[in-house]
Amino acid sequence: MPYPFIPYQPKILDIEEVEKEALAYFNNINSRRSVREFSSKPVSKQTIELIIKTASSAPSGANKQPWHFAAISNAALKSQIRIAAEEEEQRNYHERMSEEWLRDLEPLGTDEHKPFIEIAPWIIVMFKKAHDIVEGEKRKNYYVSESAGIAAGFLISAIHNAGLATLTHTPSPMDFLGKILNRPANERAFLLLPVGYPASDAMVPDISRKPLEKVATFYE
Repeated sequence: MPYPFIPYQPKILDIEEVEKEALAYFNNINSRRSVREFSSKPVSKQTIELIIKTASSAPSGANKQPWHFAAISNAALKSQIRIAAEEEEQRNYHERMSEEWLRDLEPLGTDEHKPFIEIAPWIIVMFKKAHDIVEGEKRKNYYVSESAGIAAGFLISAIHNAGLATLTHTPSPMDFLGKILNRPANERAFLLLPVGYPASDAMVPDISRKPLEKVATFYE
């Protein structure tokens, strides 16, 4: 059965206003950085709910919304996740990663130690779903990785817009997250994001983004 269609009612702005809005958003999001040093200052559950609702508003293949967000503030669970994540990262840094990969990471100062998992007041684990189970039947999802990637972008933007910090952490393989959180077999962990205020003395690498001419081509 087709969806009912309703009028689309966007915010109508003139050219100058559109450019102003685009610049304001760019200036805001361009200040976003990946933070590894967090404060334990509380963040309300209501804030996390709104952030997840924003992420879940992302477009997806056939509107299947093939994702699930697990939000964790429980200290015991966060400790369990940190232990398991650091075990995988220990193997990554000392067994799995190539020399080239390690050289590329060295300027960023990353290693297998992930204290932010316990320190940040919230952890959001994003799962992607290759299929759903509806009334006992398997229903296929489409463009799952692409849809989850878009929702992850919405999630990171919403976290930054709320005045909070995060870090996209992927301690591959991530099967341990589904086991610890007792998630169903059709969900596969996609990202782990600590969410909270940055520590008062947080430091980030002094890096720059590629200039526009390196990332875009205009055909006019």
